[in-house]
Amino acid sequence: MLDFYLIFLLVVFLDQITKYYVQSLLPLNGGITVLSGVLSLTYINNPGAAFGILPYKTVLLVVLTFLLFFLVFLFRHRIPRKPLILRCGLALGLGGAAGNLIDRLRFGGVVDFIDLRFWPMEKFPIFNIADLAISCGVLLILWYLREQERTTGDD
Repeated sequence: MLDFYLIFLLVVFLDQITKYYVQSLLPLNGGITVLSGVLSLTYINNPGAAFGILPYKTVLLVVLTFLLFFLVFLFRHRIPRKPLILRCGLALGLGGAAGNLIDRLRFGGVVDFIDLRFWPMEKFPIFNIADLAISCGVLLILWYLREQERTTGDD
């Protein structure tokens, strides 16, 4: 399980350090262009969940995050050691959830700053490292479940 904890801690660290620098260097609702027409860093406070869903539901999101951590802790002994993809997916997702939870508890919302503006993502919500980790974690878990279904379906 060492790999799980390392990935989890790395996600939380990268998420929090990038948010710290964004808050230190940019004014709220201000930003800088990194790649013209493609990528900007735009500091916003997101009162919702990943990609702006469930706005102003901070208490609900905090409770759901604690519930998620409790359930994973409760069933941690059932998480298979192999394949690695499931543990990586869980670690990414939980690391992202922890990063955003820290923001919600400290600021009442989440610091978002990655602003992609190229076709077909011209109106894509501004997000952060935690949101990216959550999305990647969910994709890995879904991939694992699909492979499990395919493997057991072949029998």
